[in-house]
Amino acid sequence: MQSLIARCPGWALFLLLFSIGGLNALSFAPVGFWPLQLIGLSTLFVFQYHAGTIRQVMQFTWVYCFAWMFAGVIWLTVTMFRYGDMPVWLSICCVVLFAAALACMPALAMGLAAKLRQRFQIDAGLVCLVLFPTCWSLAEWTRGWIFTGFPWLVSGYAHNVSPLAGYAPVLGVYGITWLVSVIAGCVVLLTERRRIYIVPLLAIFIIGGVLQLVHWTAPQGTPLTVRLLQGNVDQQIKFEREHLIDSLQFYYDAIKKQGADLIVTPESALPLPKNALPAGYLDQLQQFASTTHSTIALGLFNSDGPDLFANSMISITPVALAQDYRYDKHHLVPFGEFIPKGFAWFYHYMNIPMGDLQRGPLLVLPFPVKDQQVLPNICYEDVFGEEIAARISYAHFAHKPVPSILLNMTNLSWFGDSWAMPQHVQITQMRTLETGRPMLRSTNTGVTTLVNAQGQVVTRLAAFERGELDVTVQGFQGLTPYIVCGNYLWLGLMGLLALAAAVRVRINTF
Repeated sequence: MQSLIARCPGWALFLLLFSIGGLNALSFAPVGFWPLQLIGLSTLFVFQYHAGTIRQVMQFTWVYCFAWMFAGVIWLTVTMFRYGDMPVWLSICCVVLFAAALACMPALAMGLAAKLRQRFQIDAGLVCLVLFPTCWSLAEWTRGWIFTGFPWLVSGYAHNVSPLAGYAPVLGVYGITWLVSVIAGCVVLLTERRRIYIVPLLAIFIIGGVLQLVHWTAPQGTPLTVRLLQGNVDQQIKFEREHLIDSLQFYYDAIKKQGADLIVTPESALPLPKNALPAGYLDQLQQFASTTHSTIALGLFNSDGPDLFANSMISITPVALAQDYRYDKHHLVPFGEFIPKGFAWFYHYMNIPMGDLQRGPLLVLPFPVKDQQVLPNICYEDVFGEEIAARISYAHFAHKPVPSILLNMTNLSWFGDSWAMPQHVQITQMRTLETGRPMLRSTNTGVTTLVNAQGQVVTRLAAFERGELDVTVQGFQGLTPYIVCGNYLWLGLMGLLALAAAVRVRINTF
């Protein structure tokens, strides 16, 4: 293989890796053919293992990851050219630069792996099962938090329906990413005719299948009847006065159409600050909630002063409270919900309403609905599984009400009819697997759905239609290992292996 790589023209190798990287995007939703993810990463590891130089390793990695990211998130252009008044060519250039930047992290990480391999003459087994997987998974984990994080299309998400899904409540999505890279390392060794490495490869799949039989959480309380509303409001007209009035009227009528234990609107369904709503609007909803014994989760903006706005959710309960439950979005999107320092010019160029918001606290408590506790998150906050796990863990160990149901209120109309919607549902499925709790999703244009505690989509509402989805949801209680440990468990396991490998290399050096 090494001689073949050496003889092939560079452009041919790059074209092959570019094609395989682009196909890797098909391992995620909506296609969801997860074996492609293993095939792609295994191929990349084979190329990295046989590369002649550190520079070549970094080039191989960058090309593969650039194609993967670009093909997977090309839908980001919709926000820029349709709603940000940016020329199409410029929006594509922006996504190219974004994908190129994201690809630099794994390229640097695998370059470091190649450097360490060369410097310490590490044997093949440690390279493929420890060094490569450690650097690869750390790079993906870093992408999830650096510069506020962009963990979209993390490798582990492709396995929400594979045997590796059993590891989700134990190690989380990044732990699955690590195991995937270990499998890829096993494949490299198998291509070198080291047949013994079929054992760890099969063991990972078998243990994952067995773990799927373990029930970490159990049903708690009485199921809730829930109405999830979908307004299907085009983002381009959402803040125009005549359409704003239409949205207010639609959600007012839809909420009052029929009572339920919980009635949910999407993120920013009422595109006004709470104090700017028409007189009596909330009072009428409060009266309805009291009459029908319903709790209403309402998506709107809150204002705490001049130019101080928050993307919020408030609950209106059957018994009027002195102060409504309020949740402010914590994890804000750069350039969409807050403007990094020095980029005010970009904000003005994009012309995005409510584009610079205030951040809410991380550790928040759920709100009660009968004998269930509902924990909200807004928009793509459910991409950050460690934050949701931390909120559940905090409530448990602080002896506070522990969430039994998760709730996502989102507005993906920014991305049109693109892969963003099914990819977001796949992310939701991973969160339910990690926490052992169901998640309700109320969206503006889709996908409005219920995902149960086993990560399965129970039912959904057709996208780009006005309507409502009536569901019954059972709450769950209990702690998964991931809720207790977060990402520290897989980081610790990986760190111990890396330490053992380092000791072995050190001993062999003398």
